Amino acid sequence: MNGLTAMFWISLIAIAYAYAGYPVVLWILTRFRARRAPPAPDVAHLPKVSLIISAFNEERVIGAKIQNALALDYPQDLLEIMVASDGSNDATCAIVREFAGRGVVLRHYEGRLGKTACLNQAVPQAAGSIIVFSDANSSYERSALRALLRPFHDDTVGFVTGWTKYGSGEDSVVANSLGIYARLELMTKALESRLGSCIGADGAIFAIRKELYVPLNAYDINDLVIPLSINGKGYRGVLQPEAVCVEKDAGSSKGEFHRQVRITSRTLRAIGSYRHLLNPVRHGLLSFQLFSHKLCRFLVPLFLSTLLISNLLLAGSSGFFLTALVVQGVFYACAACAAYLSSAGPLAQAAKTARTFVVVNAAVALAWVKYLQGETFTTWSPTKR
Repeated sequence: MNGLTAMFWISLIAIAYAYAGYPVVLWILTRFRARRAPPAPDVAHLPKVSLIISAFNEERVIGAKIQNALALDYPQDLLEIMVASDGSNDATCAIVREFAGRGVVLRHYEGRLGKTACLNQAVPQAAGSIIVFSDANSSYERSALRALLRPFHDDTVGFVTGWTKYGSGEDSVVANSLGIYARLELMTKALESRLGSCIGADGAIFAIRKELYVPLNAYDINDLVIPLSINGKGYRGVLQPEAVCVEKDAGSSKGEFHRQVRITSRTLRAIGSYRHLLNPVRHGLLSFQLFSHKLCRFLVPLFLSTLLISNLLLAGSSGFFLTALVVQGVFYACAACAAYLSSAGPLAQAAKTARTFVVVNAAVALAWVKYLQGETFTTWSPTKR
């Protein structure tokens, strides 16, 4: 086997492992060492909970979000609702103050500090022993909070994540992409939870033990760095599939693309900060999960490039490599044509799946550029939905 052939097969196997192989390996491992569920919790002893809602200029949705939080199936005397406003200069704070009589707390921080910097100040001021993080544009199912807290009766659990159902915006391709990747992420996190700890959390719905929170850097992505810091202390995180929230997508392909670039760039920075967790000697299973779940997925754009280049150079050597090149060409052509096809029919769905794959990996590639350039994302603006 020459170097080009080796490059082709290594690239192909790496891509397949990142998206399909890793979940298969997890499924096999859970056949042998899945964790047993601990005894059911004592529902008579519910913890005090602080639900922190991050907001910047969310006047269009903050009222509905607070109403949603007040309607959750949880004792009101055990639920603190806190809105952390990152220098909002619209009517967000005024709307929040209208709920002061119902126990809603406003923490307004002047200037654009960034979501993570606001959380660094808000969490120590929270009254609950359990902190739940949420966004202004997400709506919880009524039973979501109780479900989210249930795994904490296991003393080894440091954080619990729910998951988000995404609604469709003006672009059905965006909804399609979110659906595919949400399902893949959900399945992966479920298998990781059964084996040890899931990697990362859903930023719109996850909870931690307050004493495990440590101040973060302003550029940290909280729904990965907080879980990784908790993992580093020896605690694990689990997915709670019954804890569900609903959120509209970014509303357009462009909006979702830039969101993916921002998230991936911050995730790469988080992995760099917690690279010691990739040491298999010290962290064993966790290092394998972090490497496979995050790093392998983010290396796919590189392997896509080497797969195509090696295939181009090998196409004249055998019928197999020529056929492989034709398959790649058809795949990318389908991705390019997806926007012009109707949503009905298996061919259109296959083309849109191909486009999803290409667009997401293009976003990852651009995120690498942003990361290597040293660009950080500390502040955000709400996307018009």
